[in-house]
Amino acid sequence: MFMDSLSYTISTGSYETDKLDKSLQREINLAKNIQASLLNGKTPLFEGGEVSGSSVPARLIGGDYFDFYPLVNGNIRIVIGDVMGKGIPAAMLMILTRGAFRSAAESTQGPGETLTAMNQALFDDLRTLKSFVTLFCADWNPKTSKLTYANAGHNPPLLIKGKSNCVEELPKAKGIMVGGLPNQVYLEKTIQLEEHDTAFFYTDGIVEAQNKSGEQFKLQRLTQTLLANKDKGVGEIEKSVMDSINEFTEGMPQRDDITMVLLKISERKADITSLNSPVLW
Repeated sequence: MFMDSLSYTISTGSYETDKLDKSLQREINLAKNIQASLLNGKTPLFEGGEVSGSSVPARLIGGDYFDFYPLVNGNIRIVIGDVMGKGIPAAMLMILTRGAFRSAAESTQGPGETLTAMNQALFDDLRTLKSFVTLFCADWNPKTSKLTYANAGHNPPLLIKGKSNCVEELPKAKGIMVGGLPNQVYLEKTIQLEEHDTAFFYTDGIVEAQNKSGEQFKLQRLTQTLLANKDKGVGEIEKSVMDSINEFTEGMPQRDDITMVLLKISERKADITSLNSPVLW
């Protein structure tokens, strides 16, 4: 078969493009596995409660982040965050955010100091990239059942009261997103949790999920779902929220990353689970 120079160039170019596409897909899959491994890192065990975290990216990889960090004083430091943007750029910033959190958690006394240190560490890079990260950081004390927290522009978690049919936002702790302004100081608040109370941390991909009519899931539907399932374990509540979102969206493509963390107070030993993990701990 005769092939002129133009045909050869097009054919070669197509081959090279296909080869590049396959290589890029392999790297994206590798990045997805790395991100999943980091989100499913070792989780702490503690008496008096159970904790669970899960994240479902809108694309192969996402920019949402959650983490658990055991402190030397026996407390558990919890963080949840949302990087501006989606896909690979957001995922890269998520990894940067994780490193800043892990470093700050080792050297700071509380969640307010942690967010302050993270803003100092990340501000220049985020400003250069014209991005920011919303974060909510909390310290859970299993001995006193107190939750101390600070907020950097994130959705306030919801508190599902175990002894009443009530869901309310945690008292507001004001703070600007990480990367918003330099030299920020993040103030803390503390609340007392009771037996069977559940703290629900989440990103806005949940309440902003849309159905075929363009209607959003909204906080009201989330609250109703949490109330209907408040007596279940954290893993079951987590699944109920995802089922409710999927039923509402009716198969519409996911527009944003969906991430949640649950902390439920009980008298039994913690059962750490994660929807992302291939093994339930």
